[in-house]
Amino acid sequence: MSAGEGPHGEDPLRPGDLRILEQYLGHLRVERGLAENTLAAYRRDLRRYLASLARRDADPAAVDPQELGEWLRSLRTGADGGTPLSASSAARSLAAVRGLHSFLDAERVSSTGDPSRLVPSPSLPRRLPHPLAIDQVEALLEVAGRPGTGRDATERALRDRALLELLYGIGARISEATGLDLDDVDLRERSAVLRGKGDKHRVVPVGRFALDALGAYLTRGRPALAARGRGTPAIFLGARGTRLTRQAAWQVVQRCARDAELDDLPEPISPHTLRHSYATHLLHGGADVRSVQELLGHASVTTTQLYTQVTVDSLRETHAGAHPRARRGA
Repeated sequence: MSAGEGPHGEDPLRPGDLRILEQYLGHLRVERGLAENTLAAYRRDLRRYLASLARRDADPAAVDPQELGEWLRSLRTGADGGTPLSASSAARSLAAVRGLHSFLDAERVSSTGDPSRLVPSPSLPRRLPHPLAIDQVEALLEVAGRPGTGRDATERALRDRALLELLYGIGARISEATGLDLDDVDLRERSAVLRGKGDKHRVVPVGRFALDALGAYLTRGRPALAARGRGTPAIFLGARGTRLTRQAAWQVVQRCARDAELDDLPEPISPHTLRHSYATHLLHGGADVRSVQELLGHASVTTTQLYTQVTVDSLRETHAGAHPRARRGA
């Protein structure tokens, strides 16, 4: 395969475009520390963009906002030669292209500045989260603590219970939970330090149930798992004594959902489902939106307000079923 030729039948890139692509991906890898999976997604989106420019003999360093807007519309229809994309996939591609043009502008390569700043993102349909009911959460947590079979069954059960208690008890993202180190949790102060998006830190309170599960795991579960490794500060460990991966944590949640017979819900249960449930149950309990925003680590309160809509919908259903005049449609 030649230097510019794409895998799996992708259009080849011009040498200059390929050089720009590799320089930008190198910047993302070194300066921003993006994971390889993320870099692979950027590469796919940017190859498609640069290939479409090459077919029109357009220079990526001289693209104007109108051309970029036309390209974005072509993604939705497949007129650029690729598979038509949904609004969310097109928005993801535009985000990758915005990063490239910002990079070219910062490196003083672009003759048109950053044209992507003047191109609006596709309108996305608002997706409301689907939280679990409290009894469903309790069933999931109870199953997580049941020892299975095989080596380290008891230790893994203690770990899994502590992991799910934290995901629900503090609303952590899966990357935040698996990224926790021993020094990040203060059992005496009942708090944990979470490292969120953009390496932003926040301190969150840890409730009694999560503390109890975590204490049991650290005392009776983690030492046996840690003995299989070479020493790591990570709280949650895998079978080899190394930090539990996000993929492995996903598998824990999915296994527990199956064992708790919660695998027939409208949406599959994921670690994020527990985060959704945490936020919704806080609002149901009377917490204000700003406090929930801080606890979740949302940059904008607009994101948190999605959960208020879930709460309002739930209250509307309760009202419709319980109030005598609502039942009669008055």
